[in-house]
Amino acid sequence: MKQSVQYWGSFLLVLCVATTSFSQQKSPNIIYFLADDLGYGEIGVYGQEKIKTPNIDALAASGMRFTQHYSGAPVCAPARYMLLTGKHAGHAYIRGNDEWKERGDVWDYEAMFKDSSLEGQRPIPEETETLAELLKTKGYATGIFGKWGLGAPHTEGAPNQQGFDEFYGYNCQRQAHNLYPTHLWHNESKVILNNELMAPHQKWDSLSIQKKDGFFERFIQKDYAPTLIHEKALSFIETHREEPFFLYYASPLPHLPLQAPSELVEQYRKVFGEEEPYYGDKGYFPNKYPRATYAAMITYLDQQLGELVAKLKTLGLYENTLIIFSSDNGPTYTGGVDFDFFNSSAPFENGHGRTKGFVYEGGIRVPMIASWPDYIKAGTTTDHTSIFYDVLPTICDVVGIEKPNAMDGLSFMPTLLGKLQLEHEFLYWEFPSYKGQQAMRMGKWKAVRKNIFEGNMNLELYDLDADIKESLDVSDAHPKIVTKMEAIMKQEHTPASNSKFHFKELGDD
Repeated sequence: MKQSVQYWGSFLLVLCVATTSFSQQKSPNIIYFLADDLGYGEIGVYGQEKIKTPNIDALAASGMRFTQHYSGAPVCAPARYMLLTGKHAGHAYIRGNDEWKERGDVWDYEAMFKDSSLEGQRPIPEETETLAELLKTKGYATGIFGKWGLGAPHTEGAPNQQGFDEFYGYNCQRQAHNLYPTHLWHNESKVILNNELMAPHQKWDSLSIQKKDGFFERFIQKDYAPTLIHEKALSFIETHREEPFFLYYASPLPHLPLQAPSELVEQYRKVFGEEEPYYGDKGYFPNKYPRATYAAMITYLDQQLGELVAKLKTLGLYENTLIIFSSDNGPTYTGGVDFDFFNSSAPFENGHGRTKGFVYEGGIRVPMIASWPDYIKAGTTTDHTSIFYDVLPTICDVVGIEKPNAMDGLSFMPTLLGKLQLEHEFLYWEFPSYKGQQAMRMGKWKAVRKNIFEGNMNLELYDLDADIKESLDVSDAHPKIVTKMEAIMKQEHTPASNSKFHFKELGDD
């Protein structure tokens, strides 16, 4: 008990001194750069060999690379909610992708274009306390550029109603299934682009496609959304150069469909050689060079990060800007992506059932890099176990904001500073899709419960120190560990406000 008290005392002293020192300095700018469906193994500094990511690698060389960082969920919307609220999946309002289907045919892209009330996802409540709102209490300018997914246009969940001064990009994650969309949103205004309406997920006749010259080129139009979003993000930095700002850069890359600048695709095509076209038989648009295009999307993402850093340096803001780079979940397994060719989830298991949409390591362990030249030692690596819902309390500590009571996160600011770090007792996930899933991490132990909606309540148990691919279930050999983790999982699950996310098998009504 005495050691525990000394530990807490040292920890709180370090935290107090660090926070006080920040308050005496100019408030740091904060950029949170979130890739979409980028796998742990798809970055050079994390082991990727085929795709070039020199700017992300350079960010790691200038700061700190996290090897045990997790998303809060294995898909888009809940991960983003947990990031902005500091809550885990057992307490979150958004626990899965919810397209709010009772409004009508929300997958009809022509209808959505004509009627924006069909766009977007179910809105988060007006009273939600977001990271952006907290930062505004300290005088921060706040902006989100990219993909939102937490509240349809004209609702209380739209970005401008949730603490963001400026928004430009996709309000709706379904619309982001085309990188040449008919429109984007600038705040509450719809911005029409110079692209034809082309609905994703159509059924394509591969035999007809092969007979038509120029067919694949029809999916490359004029206004490429990632470029437009990037230009607005750079402008936001320029506009707010004289005041502290929070830039949430929620890139749609490299989420499908396979669409990328032609010059980058050509560079990779020369390296990879001829390849089998993707004819759209598993959803999303067809593509003539799927491997080259996917690599090009990630390299374009990398270039955009590099341009952000260059802009900060030009304006003299770089040294006092905390940049965090991560991905919202693991890589996809469909739509023409060759995850085996790129070994996208390395060192974890690849493919359907183990990546996006699933609570195994490949679906939820994600890259994270933090750079802050004034405070983070360059070229460092940490194995501190952290998760999306830690980001809010960390930034609160960095800025000197009192943290909300209703949150599950743990600040990793001490790790950034190379100081004594308090560790999580456990991490928790639940996901009410793909037959229902729960997971928990406690030290080296990882528990997974899948197929809950089919009545399965058995826990798989993995020793991640010995079995990073989660291939050997050792639950029979460690019944006490299983019993303890079952009890914590029961404790951490609370019934969701939205019945769509209920688990009747866990006692929800």
